[in-house]
Amino acid sequence: MKANRTCILIASKKKSERHTTYDFCMCRMGKLPQMISRIHILGAPGAGVTTLGKALAERLGFSHFDTDDYYWFTGDPLPYKRKRNPEHRRQLLAKDLQQADKWVLSGALCGWGDVFVPAFDLVVYLWLPAEIRLERIARRETQRYGAERLEPGGDLSLVFEKFLKWAAAYDEESGNVRSRTGELSWLEQRACPVLRIEEEMRIEELLDVVLNISGTKLPPAQ
Repeated sequence: MKANRTCILIASKKKSERHTTYDFCMCRMGKLPQMISRIHILGAPGAGVTTLGKALAERLGFSHFDTDDYYWFTGDPLPYKRKRNPEHRRQLLAKDLQQADKWVLSGALCGWGDVFVPAFDLVVYLWLPAEIRLERIARRETQRYGAERLEPGGDLSLVFEKFLKWAAAYDEESGNVRSRTGELSWLEQRACPVLRIEEEMRIEELLDVVLNISGTKLPPAQ
């Protein structure tokens, strides 16, 4: 059953010789909150979800949390090897969110983290074509770990190859909630405003879009 108060806005960028403007297509309109202080950002792997989350939190003076830090055991020498069980993730995330009045939460939590959904004032969804996302991921992981570790024979080679394959399959019909179809369906169930951005933009442009949602009052930058 679809939530009946959702406002879904699809942002698109329009350029002219002098300036850039943004169009917001109101797909479904509902009541917007007077003050947005708890923002969730999700989307396709490599679309810039964590980057936007960090930048937006810094701009607003909010706390920033990322679901990867709860999903995985982040202290392991090799990343993305061991997953926490769902209850452990929820306990850790709940503790952090309860200690912060205003926050930005980036990363997917569809399914295991649905208990946190009622707290969201705004959900932002990012998507880009696979070729752009995969190039971004390869560049990011190379900068983070170094090319030698990712190349065949490197200690992260298999993990990296598996991650790229998984990221490339995001747009495919898989029945998995962590896919484009699955997450768009998840968005349809939300009772808070949803902003979909499906166009490549610089981080400054993404911030402008989120901070200038028509009819939404965000706190001033600190």
